[in-house]
Amino acid sequence: MESTDGQWFPPEWPERIRALARGELTPVEPRRAATVMLLRDGADGLPEVHLLRRRTSMAFAAGAYAYPGGGCDPRDAGDIAWAGPGRAEWAARMGTDETTAQQVVCAAVRETFEEAGVLLAGASPQDVVADTTGEDWEADRRALVAREMSFAEFLARRSLVLRSDLLGCWARWITPEFESRRFDAWFFVAALPHGQRARNASTEADRTVWMTPAAAVEGYDRGDLVMMPPTIATLRDLAALTAPAEAVAAAAGRDLTPVLATARLEGDQVILSWPGHDEFEKRVVREGRE
Repeated sequence: MESTDGQWFPPEWPERIRALARGELTPVEPRRAATVMLLRDGADGLPEVHLLRRRTSMAFAAGAYAYPGGGCDPRDAGDIAWAGPGRAEWAARMGTDETTAQQVVCAAVRETFEEAGVLLAGASPQDVVADTTGEDWEADRRALVAREMSFAEFLARRSLVLRSDLLGCWARWITPEFESRRFDAWFFVAALPHGQRARNASTEADRTVWMTPAAAVEGYDRGDLVMMPPTIATLRDLAALTAPAEAVAAAAGRDLTPVLATARLEGDQVILSWPGHDEFEKRVVREGRE
């Protein structure tokens, strides 16, 4: 029976899982990545989250709703103007080394600017940019997307510092071993800075929306909005919060143990599980989903 929710489930997964079990598939090394759940105060007093819909032409998660984000740039490991908790503190929080922590935090800030036009940086550790519109900002954003300029160079030429204190690390999910495109992704929360506005600046998305996490969850449960497990899982968490600042504060107590899907074979059936998230379990036979 087909699922009535909007869970993203590539049709090639069952056979790739079987190939992995037979030793015929070598897992791809996951690429470190970051994604940001950008929140703002909604008109009804409840927080809204910024979501983008990935183009149907995309090779990965086509048509699925997701947050702004992307992979790390090796150059983000270099010297960079930084404010807020230091690299050592971030490394301890994320359970990784300082270089990785810096790259991931930089990716979170850089990708949010690249894909949503929102910049978590300021002229000082107490300030945040109030406006990122205009052709000069757009030219810099395009240069970052094209990797013609590093994020450190971008900040330096504008005399800005990255505001790591505006981020809260919420979760970590790793793409399953049987997926051909894999990411080791950290999920962050951040409040939309005053004066800035998000927009669809990504070539990977065909639309963006602001909606309450509860409304997004309802759309998924009806099957109207397609999402990957990490997206809907984090939205269910966010639906219980009442303000963007509450989400950033709550992030400090979140468990960052990586979530990695596991699969096992029972006869001709594939059973796919996501530890700690029973709602995503799938039982699949060769003819289709049950």
